[in-house]
Amino acid sequence: MSLPPRAVIVHRATELTELVARHGTRQQAGFFLAGRGRDLAELDARHQAQQDALATVSAAIPLDWRRAVAERNDLDRFGFGPEDVVIAVGQDGLVANVAKYLDGQPVIGINPEPARNPGVLVPHEPDAIADLLITRTFAERTMVAASTDDGQQLLALNEVYVGHRTHQSARYRLSSPDGFPERQSSSGILVGTGTGSTGWCRSAWQERRSPLGLPSPTDPMLCWFVREAWPSPATGTTNTEGLLKAPDSLTITAESDLVVFGDGIESDTLTATWGQRVEVSVAAVKLHLVI
Repeated sequence: MSLPPRAVIVHRATELTELVARHGTRQQAGFFLAGRGRDLAELDARHQAQQDALATVSAAIPLDWRRAVAERNDLDRFGFGPEDVVIAVGQDGLVANVAKYLDGQPVIGINPEPARNPGVLVPHEPDAIADLLITRTFAERTMVAASTDDGQQLLALNEVYVGHRTHQSARYRLSSPDGFPERQSSSGILVGTGTGSTGWCRSAWQERRSPLGLPSPTDPMLCWFVREAWPSPATGTTNTEGLLKAPDSLTITAESDLVVFGDGIESDTLTATWGQRVEVSVAAVKLHLVI
């Protein structure tokens, strides 16, 4: 007998929750905010909006379904199952945070603050959840995969970063399908999807006035940029951007200690020491976003 579906509600701590945890009491948090020209009422309203959205979502889950709740900081320790339906309640980035831990499970993005969040990955209002749990239409979003030659693997929806842990100069040899191998020293490499091309990768693309055509969220293609490559007698700056189509990969051979993390979660990383290879490519797994 198959298990009933499990609704997994994913959220992150609100700014109010984090401030109270840091300062001990609401009064101290309010005093801290007042000293910086902010009002505790604003954070109260945003906190309540999320609580209302979470309550609406929870009440709409069918009684015969199983249910679970996961906070953003616990995602790397949460065990997702094949029967799960993931409901991300929060900002667009929350969908990216959870996507790296999934393997085809559907994700429903709920936007508790439409006036603040663009809603690219969380397009639905809380009241829509009951219908979405029954009738779902999917959009497949391309993801990026990184792996090391000792078996470590990582997925991301927006981008992966390969570089020094503190974003200082990283030394490595880079090989791309459309360029020659080049030894480089830089503040890291970004490899992003079409979804991520609206964020960190777009910043790099725009700052350098790159002629590359950025991929769309569904294109089986990645864009990559080397950040602040340093020219020296031993390091070059020629091969610093490009596109990756499946099944091609970008190969980074470490000549200093490197880390790899996805979607800004620096607490969940791969590591590569001198001589190890990191391969970055289009992931075989796609995000199934409910639209």
